[in-house]
Amino acid sequence: MDAKKNIMAEIIDIISGIPLFSGLPDDQLQAIVQIALEKHVNKGETIFTEGDEGKGFFVVINGRVKIYKVSAEGKEQILHIFGSGQPFGEVPVFAGQQFPANAQAISKARLLFFPRTAFVDLITENPSLALNMLAIMSIKLREFTIQIENLSLKEIPARLASYLIYLADEQQNETFITLTISKGQLASILGTIPETLSRIFAKLSSQNLIRVEGPKITLLDRDGLEDLAEYGKAIE
Repeated sequence: MDAKKNIMAEIIDIISGIPLFSGLPDDQLQAIVQIALEKHVNKGETIFTEGDEGKGFFVVINGRVKIYKVSAEGKEQILHIFGSGQPFGEVPVFAGQQFPANAQAISKARLLFFPRTAFVDLITENPSLALNMLAIMSIKLREFTIQIENLSLKEIPARLASYLIYLADEQQNETFITLTISKGQLASILGTIPETLSRIFAKLSSQNLIRVEGPKITLLDRDGLEDLAEYGKAIE
């Protein structure tokens, strides 16, 4: 019994720091934990596939998960990569629809699964939880809008500049960022191939816009990157 209480206390401590559940009182957090199912997945393991019924959604405790689609030709397009504290798969769940994309662990991951019916009941009883959910969904909508704009309207250098600025804002650092995904995965997010992405990284480095040291990237000229992202200035 003590072990079970310790596990519950640990999960309550974890979810209290997740934006989706921030600001909720202890009794509501305990109610959320009661319906949560813990899942462990290995790197490369599929979590759900496009067309699966949305029976519930997930929150990443640790590890990373990619959401992606595959074209008829077999080309993979990564839509998003989620890390610690981030929910995924919630939109089709609340719309009562099938998952529109695939989810796969890109590292060993620990997840919480929330069954749809039980979570909807909780939202009905706790309006503050619904407001948190709306806030998270609005942020995701903005991110997807930016991604669609980047892929459809911008050349690859501008897409990369825009993504680096997005990472800097996400990591709350004006100068230094850390890539937490492989460059192959980044290429997929940006709609290109690794070889082209490497050339663009080299071009941005030669123009003293960035300095690349493995996964560490220094933004040497943020204003220049913002101009490239916004106006698509040609790289000489």
